[in-house]
Amino acid sequence: MDGTVVDRLVEANERYAAAFTDPGMDARPVLEVAVVACMDARIDLHAALGLELGDCHTVRNAGGVVTDDTIRSLAISQRALGTRSVVLIHHTGCGLESLSEDFRQELEREVGQRPTWAVEGFTDVDQDVRQSLRKVRTSPFLPHTDDVRGFVFDVRTGRLREIKAQ
Repeated sequence: MDGTVVDRLVEANERYAAAFTDPGMDARPVLEVAVVACMDARIDLHAALGLELGDCHTVRNAGGVVTDDTIRSLAISQRALGTRSVVLIHHTGCGLESLSEDFRQELEREVGQRPTWAVEGFTDVDQDVRQSLRKVRTSPFLPHTDDVRGFVFDVRTGRLREIKAQ
């Protein structure tokens, strides 16, 4: 293979752009929903949820955990762009289940500087979804917290399992 992976992506974009037609949408999601999910490459969120281009805002990070930056994105999504619902999706077999804050200490030893962010690792995916639900529902920055639901996506079956807050 010639070039880098990034070169391959740029070439793919050239082909995409050649056939691209402006869909005439604005940044407001049609379904007024924001989805927070893990960045895991095995999860095709749009296909799994039956979503089309323009339907939702998608916020992805390691673990799909609700961090300050996630709240930032959700606040902008709700307050500036009209979303009203939030869907949180964690998944089975997540890499964060095997990471702890020791990861930060290892990075500090390696590079000489401690990361300012938390790893947010967990051992119980259901409990982590509950924690994320609490963070969203209690954030003073989010005006729409009545339709917030959390799920675990099974990477083997493709099914969502809803997690109820306790």
